[in-house]
Amino acid sequence: MIAATLCCALFATLRQTLDIMTKSAKAANTQHSAGPIWQRPATLDAIHANHHGTICEHLGIEFTEVGDDYLVARMPADARTRQPMGIVHGGASVTLAETLGSVGANLCLPPDRAAVGLDINANHIRSVRDGWVTGRAHAVHLGRTTQVWQIEMRDDDGKLTCTSRLTMAVISRPS
Repeated sequence: MIAATLCCALFATLRQTLDIMTKSAKAANTQHSAGPIWQRPATLDAIHANHHGTICEHLGIEFTEVGDDYLVARMPADARTRQPMGIVHGGASVTLAETLGSVGANLCLPPDRAAVGLDINANHIRSVRDGWVTGRAHAVHLGRTTQVWQIEMRDDDGKLTCTSRLTMAVISRPS
């Protein structure tokens, strides 16, 4: 009897905690929807101009869309991005994720600040052999000293292939 009462009390507490967390997550997902989050020119031309001679150019990463609070880029599944088994290399997917999150993070900062990678993780859900891997990045947290970005990558059929979370450190821009 006591165990059943304790279980009910624990369940009620967990349910309240889950409700609070759900409300917080919903608020966080909508906190930036009032308008653009960008503090620097956020155009495809400006982004592409900044990536000549970089890994983005080498891997064929192309930015395709800039929204008020998200970025979209794609990467080909070809000889540059495949591993020996003929599927997109996990490191290539992580490169796409870090590129999207890094660009987004830096666009959210004033010119005297910069964002640099602090931590990234990725879960590879489904392999891709051909076509394009398209990533979409949005901010989860835009703080004074850190930012967190969520990046989802999908194949040409819209199926989730990889999900990644990138934490950026915000620093003074080096002179």
